[in-house]
Amino acid sequence: MSVTQSLQNLRDSLNPSARMPLVFLGHGSPMNVLEDNAYSRAWTELGQALPRPKAILVVSAHWMTKGSTLVDVSAAPRTIHDFYGFPQPLYEMTYPAPGDPTLAREVVSLLASHHAEEDEQWGLDHGAWAVLKYLYPEADVPVFQLSIDMTKDLDWHLEIGKTLSQLRDRGVLILASGNVVHNLRAMQPGGTPHDFAVEFDQLFKNRLEERDFAALTDRAALGSLLRMAHPTVDHYLPALTVAGASDARDQLTFMTDQIDLGSVSMRSFVYHS
Repeated sequence: MSVTQSLQNLRDSLNPSARMPLVFLGHGSPMNVLEDNAYSRAWTELGQALPRPKAILVVSAHWMTKGSTLVDVSAAPRTIHDFYGFPQPLYEMTYPAPGDPTLAREVVSLLASHHAEEDEQWGLDHGAWAVLKYLYPEADVPVFQLSIDMTKDLDWHLEIGKTLSQLRDRGVLILASGNVVHNLRAMQPGGTPHDFAVEFDQLFKNRLEERDFAALTDRAALGSLLRMAHPTVDHYLPALTVAGASDARDQLTFMTDQIDLGSVSMRSFVYHS
């Protein structure tokens, strides 16, 4: 199914509802913010199709912590330019959306079992603002980020999603940003996708469709394939959080399923009623 057809089907199925969808976006290179390409166009169309949220909670691959889960409670999250060697216009971009300190502090309480703590220093890294600029270009929806604890195993992040799922009934959009396959060491500009990238991307898709999340968190069974697809799992964990926030009532729609640079899957997906 083409990206256009997937988005059309998604628009047709997203009726106004108190229960918000769940979104995982493969964000890829920061250059996608500057370019008019299949990804930026798909993010724009998705933003037009989604119900307007009361707030957005972002789980980005680029906010990694150790031993705690931090929640940004700042009133005006700063735009973080956490990349190097890119064109100057990227460093001049801002995304001046307001935060939601009250809701963010509620999330800290909600995730007390996951050692959540308040943070006022982070803001919005490029895993967040690079896609939000297309989803909500006016920057007029309150937004705040949740960090990923890199000391915890994969199933921990599924459980965080399950705990956060109740926010969907309060008009909160849970938006995760990473990549289903992310091996920068194996990148080859203009090259064909590596076999391991295609295999892991397809395995992930199949298990997600089957709701076999246990298979997606079984490091031993995934073995070397997981290590090839993710030398570090920071870009994988946000996808698990979104999966954990879903339930059997949700429909699953995939979009932008290309593999860039040989080893970066741009697969994105949306859970919706």
